[in-house]
Amino acid sequence: MATATGLLGAIADVGVDRARGGFSRHGFDRSDLTLREWFVAEAAARGLDVEVDRNGNLWAWWGRPGPDAVVTGSHLDSVPGGGAFDGPLGVVSALAAVDELRARGFVPSRPFAVVVFAEEEGGRFGVPCLGSRLLAGTLDPDAARRLRDQDGTTLAEAVRAAGLDPDRLGRDDEALSRVGRFVELHVEQGRGLVDLGRPVGVASSILAHGRWRFRFTGEGNHAGATPIGDRHDPMLPASHLVLAARGAAAAVPGARATVGRVVPVPGGTNVIASTVDVWLDARAADDRTTRSLVEDVTAAAREAAAAEGCRVEVTEESYGDTVVFDPGLRDDLAAVLGGAPALPSGAGHDAGILAARVPTAMLFVRNPTGVSHAPAEHAEPDDCEAGVAALVSVLEHLAGGAR
Repeated sequence: MATATGLLGAIADVGVDRARGGFSRHGFDRSDLTLREWFVAEAAARGLDVEVDRNGNLWAWWGRPGPDAVVTGSHLDSVPGGGAFDGPLGVVSALAAVDELRARGFVPSRPFAVVVFAEEEGGRFGVPCLGSRLLAGTLDPDAARRLRDQDGTTLAEAVRAAGLDPDRLGRDDEALSRVGRFVELHVEQGRGLVDLGRPVGVASSILAHGRWRFRFTGEGNHAGATPIGDRHDPMLPASHLVLAARGAAAAVPGARATVGRVVPVPGGTNVIASTVDVWLDARAADDRTTRSLVEDVTAAAREAAAAEGCRVEVTEESYGDTVVFDPGLRDDLAAVLGGAPALPSGAGHDAGILAARVPTAMLFVRNPTGVSHAPAEHAEPDDCEAGVAALVSVLEHLAGGAR
């Protein structure tokens, strides 16, 4: 019978990033396709029937698909240079839970599936929770098809190369209507469980959050031949934005604002850039606070651009309002787990996208360092197995007849 850590070990050589450390596994790239093939093989070895929906999400069914299904799972892709646990832990724990339930002689009384959502991190095409957003109809399929990765490949081209029909991308009411309850297990992205001394918890909410692209346009020129007074250098207002983001977030309790990606064009060491793209990730407790934070950063960016004789264009690339997970389901699962603590999440998840359409819950597994989206992300083997045991109890409860 497989363990979560054993299954993680089986994929530990897929998508290793020698330059950044950790893993780089992005939607429909070679590493991601390898992991998708691995999942299909693991599902088949357990007698699960795999379907690929119109948006590239994988569904492995225990028994016949149908309405009111209990569904668990997560994603297999990563951020650039990400850790081993974010996403895959939820998938391997679901497979290990199936093994344990089978060993107990359990047979679900309602439809049951393990799902792998496509491109949750947005590491390739820039939109997080891509597969679940398309499924739920919160992302326009025409806009999605036009998304491009850093090499210029569109999402439409990538899914076609993976054997899918890009014309079918979009809201999938048939697939979504089958889901009665969705439970996503995830490594905690913080230290809440460490501070509480507990291996497993349940999620209460997700902060409102989004991504914005700031494009600063100036005048490309020679780094040595252009006097300082004659420059219109877009890197200066881009730098001001980074500082403004930190200052604006620090002034709001519980808020976060991060610049994790800056792309100058043409990107030469001895060249004044003609444009600089800067991506802002902003999060806060509610919609009003988050948008007010972004407005403050935007005002500072416009002022800095004007001072340098540059222009700035701001594009909202994705946004998700505050998510409060189904209180009844949350409390039910916490009781099943002997009073597991409820924790808010600063990170987005596919479960947060589905929460607007179906009753949804999350389980968190303790992360001893609190580090995530980095190679130091970790969960101890005993805590991983405690997560599987918790998931087994939850699935047995939900798929065995509980309402």
